[in-house]
Amino acid sequence: MASSVLIGILITFLVIILVLYLVQRLPLDGRTRQIAQIVVIIIGIISLLKYLAVF
Repeated sequence: MASSVLIGILITFLVIILVLYLVQRLPLDGRTRQIAQIVVIIIGIISLLKYLAVF
């Protein structure tokens, strides 16, 4: 059980990093890019908290 939670957290963390990298590569202006990064980080934190059984 603990190893599956750890693997889930690791995969979620890697997906967050990948999406943040892809947002950086998009041809957006600075303000829009910053908003997109904040949204990705918030969604990532919420999904990590689900793995930790906070929600």
